[in-house]
Parts: sequence; structure tokens; C-alpha cells
Amino acid sequence: MITKELKEKIKDKLRDSVQRKNLGTFSEVYPGARARAFEGYDIEALRDQIANIKKNVVKNLDKLADQFQSEAEKRGAIVYRAKTDKDVIDYIMKLCKEKNVKLVVKSKSMVSEEVELNEAFKKEGIESQETDLGEWIIQIAGHKPSHMVMPAIHLNRQQVADYFSKELGKDIEPDIPFLVHTARVQLREKFLKADMGISGANIAVAENGSLFIVTNEGNGRLTATLPRIHVILVGYEKLVEKMTDAIPILRFLPRNATAQVLTSYVNLISGPSEAIVENPDGSFSVQKKELHIVLVDHGRLEMAKDPVFKELYQCIRCAACTNVCPVYALLGGHVYGHVYSGGIGALLNAFIGSKNTADQIQELCLTCGRCTEVCAGKINIPELIVEMRKRNVKKAGLPTLPKVVFQNIMSNRQLFHNMLRMASLAQKPFKNGPFIRNLPMFLSGYTKDRSLPAIVEVPFRDRFKNLKLKKEIKKQKLAFFSGCLIDFAYPEIGEAVVESLNCAGFKVNFPQEQTCCGTPMFLMGDLESAKKVAIQNLDAMQKENPDFIVLACPTGVEMWKRYPELMKDDQRYYELAVKFSKRIKEYTSYINELCESGELKLKSLKGKGLATYHDSCHLKRVLGIFKEPRNVINKTGIDFVEMNHCDQCCGMAGSYSVKFPEISGELADQKHKDIIDSKADIVLAGCPACVLQIKGLIDKKGGNVKVKHIAELIKEALE
Repeated sequence: MITKELKEKIKDKLRDSVQRKNLGTFSEVYPGARARAFEGYDIEALRDQIANIKKNVVKNLDKLADQFQSEAEKRGAIVYRAKTDKDVIDYIMKLCKEKNVKLVVKSKSMVSEEVELNEAFKKEGIESQETDLGEWIIQIAGHKPSHMVMPAIHLNRQQVADYFSKELGKDIEPDIPFLVHTARVQLREKFLKADMGISGANIAVAENGSLFIVTNEGNGRLTATLPRIHVILVGYEKLVEKMTDAIPILRFLPRNATAQVLTSYVNLISGPSEAIVENPDGSFSVQKKELHIVLVDHGRLEMAKDPVFKELYQCIRCAACTNVCPVYALLGGHVYGHVYSGGIGALLNAFIGSKNTADQIQELCLTCGRCTEVCAGKINIPELIVEMRKRNVKKAGLPTLPKVVFQNIMSNRQLFHNMLRMASLAQKPFKNGPFIRNLPMFLSGYTKDRSLPAIVEVPFRDRFKNLKLKKEIKKQKLAFFSGCLIDFAYPEIGEAVVESLNCAGFKVNFPQEQTCCGTPMFLMGDLESAKKVAIQNLDAMQKENPDFIVLACPTGVEMWKRYPELMKDDQRYYELAVKFSKRIKEYTSYINELCESGELKLKSLKGKGLATYHDSCHLKRVLGIFKEPRNVINKTGIDFVEMNHCDQCCGMAGSYSVKFPEISGELADQKHKDIIDSKADIVLAGCPACVLQIKGLIDKKGGNVKVKHIAELIKEALE
């Protein structure tokens, strides 16, 4: 359940203009910089390599952990396996007491943040000093990291200078080189006096017990070499089998994290180093330092045993997923309530953080799929978010309102459709042409940033019966699955779809007993209701038994492809689901096929306006369809221009715009700006939900732009 506290945090972060500017600038620059950093590399081949390496790790985790411990101990390290966060703290505090440690210097370690090690040192009266520049900044600011790799990304130079001034008791100028120099001077003495150094590690190699630490500052190397004791905190997920397994990770990590070809320092630690020590008599001798490796569980072993969430072991902690996350760019990391932010943070929190926190922050995920495109280990974060929701619903049930809507209304086709027809009458006091521009009282927020579509008086299912179609030419039978929006809000899209397919020579049927595809229920984790509507749709299609089922809605296509998994425990419907899932055709890609084969001819729309195109998240990133719509647009001859951020989420995301209208509104503002800046007269989309959002934006915020589904453009170009 989304709490009032989370809502307030969201509002607060949306008002933080400094953070918004910092994160907005970074998210704008990062994609291009990342692409340049990977020039000459086969990114997908590297991602496959990393995913396979990590899959091997989780498959053989116990064996590799034992081998790593054995090899590290052979080389003089002391290895301790910590099961809980308390075990980590107890081990280090005991070590500090035994070795009379008064001052600890820390290189960057997310595990130390995870177990709240600094707080433990404070309780014990031991001074702990962060030495990574970003970590030191947030330490003196009293903040938590807002990013896994760049912990102080939310602050600008003036804010950093203010924190430095307060800490050092003198005015510090907001000049970056000077700030870095100031930090170096302040920290140098700490390195020289420290009794213990604590760091994380990026890779732990089982075959020889070695560890890689990659950093951009010399503090990591100084932490590892100057103090007499070095403690390395490393999670089980950092294990790899062989030294050669480290190479693709080292190639990918800096490029994906910060768009660097290589980090400034790559340290390889194999056992304790030697140090020159001054003896009591004034002489010097060479002695071995102490190296302690704490292999941290803290929920990781449970995660490895989970048949679904073991995929999280493919994460190399590069944080590229947050770098491209549109919600993170608006809110930053602190709203997520733990050290791990973004979609990956919600998933990790479920095992190594707070389950209650995880349940809340997973709601922030748009499931837009941008993270999946850049993930080094090819983790399907949106799918895992949906899996988390399924488990939550199975354990605790749905909240009251979704439960009533899904299980009592939408699962009952006749009741659902009758209520929509009644709503077309009930909306009249609020209706203004095709839009509802204002809603009263507590509903007013839903029309603050966009107008909503009015439900049509005559839905597509009724209009279909009166369409004047050509006689059947081809043998194949097509069925059109409209989905709720086309049926009850945009019947003109449905008409355009059917007429264009009929023009290509197909007889098109519309099974009247079809209903909602089940996407809203599925994405909220309500499999029971999703299965009920799936059965109704399968029965409806079986009566027609078409050769192909055409959909002009990408989420509908995606949902039909999920039906076999949904029906896995019901043999009859499983077989139907498999049969029909193979017959699904997404409209824009199918029209492209028909145009390429010459089965559909289009007349030129040259001079009929300037068009641009918005990529639906699910159409591009889930179905992989983005060239085909552009090919079709090009075949119409209409003048075309690409808008900036054409594949950035418009903010609709189904029920997301209802749950988080503030975030949806901000994303909508960005999309509106990009559309207006394109100077286009027409904006096209291949998704009716995106059409809804963008039409509502243009109506509410202004702009002389027509919004159309690609099917409507095709209808205009039919010969």
C-alpha cells in the first residue's frame, strides 16, 4: 500500500529544483556518452557473457564460496562468513577492540551502508572516516547515498561548498578543483593515522581467492595499503569462478556506470600486502599486514535459492538501470528509503533490506523497460517487479478498491461492459466534446495535467456491425482484438484497423464476447482475475478460430503472449493459449509486412502535414517493434521529423497515472515539450494508451497538434 509518507517524499523531491537539475542533466548526457564508451564493442555479446558467468555462479554458489575461502586463506587472508548484518558489525567491532583500533578509514562500500556500519562505529566511540569524495560529502551532510556509484549526485557544487565550510569552519569556494584539493588535504592525515581500512570489492575470484577493487580516486588504494589492518566486505553475488570471468565485467562496469572506458584505478588484491613497520627500538622491519575478508550473506543466500529472484545475482552494481530510469531522474535515490534505489533497489530490498520498504517502492516502477535495455547482466527488472506484486497479492490479497474492480466488475464481461455504457451517460455533466477536462473534489488531481477521454455513446463493438467492408478475397480469416480503450474510447482506431486490413483483402471478424485482455490485473499481481478474463477471450476466439488475431495495442499483444503461462495448470486452456499466442499479430508490424509484400498499397500523403512519432514503451522495449512503424509512416509519404526523447515514457503507464499523478504529470510535461519543440502538426503512436495520454496533454496544455494512432494515418492513405 502506498503510504502518506511516501506521497509526501515524492512531492518534496519534485520541488527540489537543484536535484532535478543535477539528475536531469546527467540523464540527458548519459545515453550518448555510454554509446561512445562502447564504440567498437559488441554490447549484446558482452551482456550475454556476463549473464552466463553470473548464472554459473548462482548455480554453483556453495562450491565457489568454499573455493574462494580456501584459496584466500592459503594466501594469508582471514575469511569470515557473516550471515546477518549483526554478524558483520559484531565481527568488525570485536576486531577493533582486539587490535585497539581508534580510527578507521573507509573506501566506498555499499555493503557497509547496507549494514549501517558507520552508525555502529559511532556507538562504540570509534572514529570512522569516509574517504571516497562522494561518500565523504554525504557523511558530513548527514545523507544516505542517492546512487550506488555516485552517492552525492543529488548535490551541486554550491551545496558541497556549504557543507565543506560548515565542517571545516571556514569559507570554501564552490570551485570543483579546489573542493577536490581541500578534500585531499583533509583526508591525507586520516590515511596516515588510521589503524584499519575498510573497503568493498567489485569481483571476488574463486579460483585464487583474489579480489578486484575498481575506483576513480586513489583513496581505495590508500585504504587498502596504508593502515595495518584491511577489511574487505564482499557480498556473495560478487563471486566469479575464474580470473577470465572478471574481464567482461571490468570492460562493462565503468562504461555502463559512468560512461568511462576504464576507471582510474583497478586494484587486484591476493592476500595481505607487506608493510615497513618501525620497531620500538627505532629500527624498521617488513611485516605482513592483516587482511580480513567478510563474505556477507544478509539475505543473499535466500535470494540465490529463489527460482525466480536468483536472476538478481546477474547484477554487477553498475547502477545503469537508475541512470536511465525516468522516475529516478525526477525523484532521486532518497525517496526509495534504503541504500539501493530504483527498480533494482526495490528487488534487492526484498531480500537484503526492508521488505516493507520494498513493497512500497516497487510501486514507483513504471515497468517501461529502459532499465532492461542497459542492464549488464540482462536482468528483466520489470518482470521481477511484477513477480513481486504477484507474491504480495498471493500473501496479503489486493487492496479493497482494486479487488472490487478486478474481481467483481472487470472479470464479469457483461457487467463491465454495461457499466461502461452507463458511464457514457453518467459522465455528461463533466463532458466537453470528446474530453472530460475537470473532475470534482478528490478526483480533481486526475485531470490536473491532462484531459481524460469521454466514453463514447456507441462503442466499437456496435459500430463494427455497420462497417461496410469489401468481400472476402483471401482465405485467411483475421480476428480483431480491440482492448478496452479502442472499444469504448477510441472506436475510430478500431474502424481504421479493420478497414485497412480489409483493404488488403482480408475478412475481419470481431468476436463480440471478447473483453479486457487482463493487463491491469496482471500488472497488479492479481493472477486470478487475469486468468478469468483470459479464459473468456480464449473462448471467444475459439468460436471464430481465426488464422491470425490482430491487435493495435502493444500491452494487449504482450498479455496474449502471457496466456500460456497463465494457463499452465489448465490443460485445455493451455493448449488454446499456445495455439492463439502463435497467431498474434501486432498491427503496425503486420501492416509493414503487407506493404513490403505489395498486398497493401498506400497513396502519398505528401504535403498533408508534418508528422512525428512517439515510441510506446511496451511496443519498442518489450515487443522490439520500432523500425516497422517508421517504415509504414515513410510509405505514406507524409513529411516526418523525429522528436527528442521519442522513446521516453509519456507517463501513462496504465494505472500508474492514477496511483502517482504527480510523477505522471511531470513525465507528461516533458513529452508535451518534446512534441511542441518538434514543430510537428501530427503526433503518431502505436498504442491507444499513449494516444489517450498525449491527446489529453495537447488538450490541457495547448498546441495545434493532431494526435493519431498509426492506423488512422494508414486509413487516410488507403487507395
